[in-house]
Amino acid sequence: MVIGAFVVVALSIFMLGDGMGAAATDSAPKVAVAATSVQGGPCGGGEIDASPETVLARQPPATSEPTSEGTAVLRATADLPLPGGASRFDYQSFDETTGRLYIAHMGAGQVLIVDTASQRVVGTVDDVPSVTGVLVVPELGLVFAAVAGDHLVAVIDGSSLKVIARVGQIGFPDGLDYAPGVRQVFVSDESGGGELVLDAKTMKAVTTIDLGGEAGNTRYDPVSGCVFVAVQTRNQLVAIDPTTDAVVGRYALGSTCQGPHGFLIDALRRVAFVACEGNATLVVVDLRTMDVTAIHPVGDGPDVLAFDPGWRRLYVASEAGIVSVFDERGVNLEPVGEYAAPHAHSVAVDPRTHRVYLPLENVAGKPVLRVMTAAAPEGER
Repeated sequence: MVIGAFVVVALSIFMLGDGMGAAATDSAPKVAVAATSVQGGPCGGGEIDASPETVLARQPPATSEPTSEGTAVLRATADLPLPGGASRFDYQSFDETTGRLYIAHMGAGQVLIVDTASQRVVGTVDDVPSVTGVLVVPELGLVFAAVAGDHLVAVIDGSSLKVIARVGQIGFPDGLDYAPGVRQVFVSDESGGGELVLDAKTMKAVTTIDLGGEAGNTRYDPVSGCVFVAVQTRNQLVAIDPTTDAVVGRYALGSTCQGPHGFLIDALRRVAFVACEGNATLVVVDLRTMDVTAIHPVGDGPDVLAFDPGWRRLYVASEAGIVSVFDERGVNLEPVGEYAAPHAHSVAVDPRTHRVYLPLENVAGKPVLRVMTAAAPEGER
C-alpha cells in the first residue's frame, strides 16, 4: 500500500512538472462531453456529472492534416514469411519479457508466435477459427485469444503453446484486456451481447456486463483502476469497475467520433487515443475530465493502434492500408507521417527496439510480417 501511494504522488508531481494543468490545454480544441457517473466504486466519480443536453456543444476543427512523408518515418527492413494462406490478420500482442510477438491470423484460424530477436516463427496455435483479439499476460504465463468462430475465448499455455481451456459463450469476441488486481480478463462483444468477464485463475466465466451496444476494444487503466470499453454503436466510452463488474460511467463522444473501435490509454499522462471507424478520425480524450481535446484525420476504417511509450509515438493502422504516425507532445499529438501498404490495418511496436510490425495478408501471394525501423523523434536523435 505504501508503494501504491508513492506511485500516485510521483505521478502527480510528474504531471505538474510536465505542464499538465488546466493552462496546458487552453489552446487545444475542447468539446463538452456528457457523462453519466454512477457512485459506489473506485471508477465511479461524482466529479463529472452532466446532463444529456450537453453532449457535443460543437465539433472541434481538425488539429492536423495527414502528410505523405511516411518513408522518412518508417522504413521496411524485412518481410518475414508467415504460415497460413493469404488471408486476414487482426490484433497482435507483444511480450516484453520474452520478445515474442503473438499475432491473430484471423483468416487462417491460427495464433502465430514470432521471436522478434531471431525474426522467425517459433510456434503456431491451430483450431482457433476467426481469431480476432489476442492478449499475452506474462505474469500468468498465459495467452488469451478471442475466437469469434466458436464464440468463446481460448486460453493458451505460454510454454507449451497448447490450448488448455475454452471459456464462455459470447457472440463475437474482439478486444480484450487484463485487470491484474482482480485477475480478470474483460472481453468485448462486437455483436452487442455485453462484456464477458473471465476469472484468469479458474479459467471460467464470471459474468456478462450489459453495455447497451456493440463493443469494439477494451482497455484497463492502471491509474484509475477502471476498465474502459469503446461502445461503437453508442459513440461512447464506458467505464467498468472490475472490483464489482459494474458499469460506473458512460462518456459520450458524439459526432466527434463516429463508431469508436480501437483505442489506447497513456495512463501516465491521463489521455486516451480513440480511433473512430465511421468518420476516419482519431480523437484525444482527457481521462481526468473525459473531454475530447483534439481530433486528427487518419486513414479510412482505423482499426488497430500501437503506442511506443519510450518515444511517446502513436501508430494508427487503418483498413485503407494507411498507418498514421503521431508524436505525443505534452498531452497533444503531432502528425509526423504516414506509411502505406495493402491490408496494413494491424500494427505492433517493440518498446525496447522501437521496431514496428505489420502483418500483411498478401505480398506476392503469401502472408508476411513486415518489420519496420522508425526514425527517432527529434528529442531522441
